Amino acid sequence: MADDEIAIEDMLEYSRAQYAGNEVMLQKIKEFGREMRDQEIIRAKMEDHYLTEKHQHAVLKVVHQMLSQLNERQMDIDLPRRTTTGTCNAATVQLEELYEMLNILVGGIETLTSDGQRLTNESLQMQITLSTLKEELSKVKLSIEESNAFLEGYVSYDGTLIWKITNFQEKMIDAQSERQTSIYSPPFYSSPSGYKMRARLYLNGDGNARRTHMSLFFVLMRSLNDPILKFPFNYKVTFCLYDQTSQQRHVIDSFRPDIKSNSFQRPRSDMNIASGIPKFFPLKVIQQEGNPYVRDDAMFIKIMVDFGDIHKTLLPYALSLNPGLPMHIQQAMIKQEAERRTQLRSDGQLQIPQG
Repeated sequence: MADDEIAIEDMLEYSRAQYAGNEVMLQKIKEFGREMRDQEIIRAKMEDHYLTEKHQHAVLKVVHQMLSQLNERQMDIDLPRRTTTGTCNAATVQLEELYEMLNILVGGIETLTSDGQRLTNESLQMQITLSTLKEELSKVKLSIEESNAFLEGYVSYDGTLIWKITNFQEKMIDAQSERQTSIYSPPFYSSPSGYKMRARLYLNGDGNARRTHMSLFFVLMRSLNDPILKFPFNYKVTFCLYDQTSQQRHVIDSFRPDIKSNSFQRPRSDMNIASGIPKFFPLKVIQQEGNPYVRDDAMFIKIMVDFGDIHKTLLPYALSLNPGLPMHIQQAMIKQEAERRTQLRSDGQLQIPQG
C-alpha cells in the first residue's frame, strides 16, 4: 500500500476512534473514506488532486459536519459545567483546541478554493494571450521576410518573381498543424511605377483542396502608383513550380482574372483577397521522398504576369529559359521562337500534297 493510502487509512481510523458510539459521525466518516478510495488517486498526481475543487469540497463538507458536532458537544458540556467544572476542564480544553484547529483548516481550505479559481482564471487568460502571441509571431515572421527581401535587393520590377521557399519541411509541418496555414512571397512589381503584387501559398491546401493539393494564389497589393494605374487588373497570371533536375518537368498553370471579382479591383486595404489555383499541385507527389521539386529543403516557384499574352503552347519554352538571363533577352528569345513556329506552320500550309 502506498504511503498516501496508509495516511488516509490512519486518518480514518483515528476519526472512528474519536467518534465511537456516535452513529451520525461514524456514517459521515465512512462516506468520506469511500469517496477518497473511489477517486483512485495515484501518488504521482496527489498534489494536483489536493488542489481540485472536488477534493476541497469533500474535505470542507466533512469539516463543517465535524464543527457542527463539536458545537453540539460544547453545548452538552457547558450545561453541567456549572456544577461539575473541575471534572470537565481537561475535556473542554481538548475540545477548544480541536475546534480552533478545525477553524484554521476551514480557512485554509477556503483559501485553497479561492486560489484554485484564481489559477483557473489566470490559465484561461494565458491561453488567450498565447493565441494572440502566435498570431503576432506570424506577422513578425512575414515582416522579417519582407525586410530581408528588401535588404537583399530581392524586389523585382519586371512582372516576374522567382520565389525560393526555404525550410520547406518546417513550413509544411506548420501548415499541417495549422500553426501557419499559408505563407506569402516577397512583393514584386510589374514595373518601377507599376502594380504591386505577391503570391500566397497554402502548402497543405486551402478549402476543398485541403490535405490533397498545394493551393497557390495571386494577390494585388496597394501601392503609391495605384491612382494612375488601370483597374480592374486583367492580365494573365502564370505559376511555375520548378523541377530542379535536368529533366525540367516543370509544373505550369495559368489563370485569367475575373474582372468582376473584388480581388482584381483597385486595392482599398494593404492586400486584396487572394485569387488563383486551389488545386495547383498534388500533395502526394510533393511529399514523396526524392521528388524533383524539393531539393536541399527548398522549392522554387515562378510567378509571371503575362503582359504580352504569350500563347499557352509557348509557356513551356518561356519557362525553360535560363532565369539568369536579363528579362529583355528572354523576351526577345520568346519572340524569336514564336516567329519560328509561325513560319513553320506557314511552310507546312504551302506544301503541295503529293499524288
